[in-house]
Amino acid sequence: MQKNTADGSIRPLAIGLIILAGLVRVVQNLNFAPVGALSLFCGARMRGWQAYLLPLALMAVTDPFLGGYSVMTPLVYASFMVNVWIGTHLRKTESPLWIGSAAVAGSMQFFLITNFAWLYPSSTYPHSLAGVMMSYAAGLPFFGRTLASDVVYAGVLFGLHAWLSRTVARSERVAVQPA
Repeated sequence: MQKNTADGSIRPLAIGLIILAGLVRVVQNLNFAPVGALSLFCGARMRGWQAYLLPLALMAVTDPFLGGYSVMTPLVYASFMVNVWIGTHLRKTESPLWIGSAAVAGSMQFFLITNFAWLYPSSTYPHSLAGVMMSYAAGLPFFGRTLASDVVYAGVLFGLHAWLSRTVARSERVAVQPA
């Protein structure tokens, strides 16, 4: 099904779902956060600079509550910006297959980018191919939760948005029509 739902009438709904995802990030403690899926969602349902600003703002506001910033923060934030870019390719679709594929691609690029941190001088891994492999091997236990959370939260965000945009928008149109 092809449908562009990034118009102005739906934007407040999308922003509400983004705020909800931010609250979920702060209250959960299971390494099962919605930020990757949220970044995809922002790319798909928000326009221009807002799509990139909202995930960054969410991270900047919630990071201090979750342990603060680290040397990894720039890579993590950059990875979420890549997710927003991936999400821009979902603007004209509500296809679960495309959305699920984008969530998997987002999880994979997050794993690849954030585990490439061995390049930092403070890295505990040797600066060699063996060090890269050790870094990726150490990240594997976290990849499963990242993948699962991205797929689950993408389904929730995109699904809620599709359902609410149909039911809320329809009820608003009916209420405005003269009798």
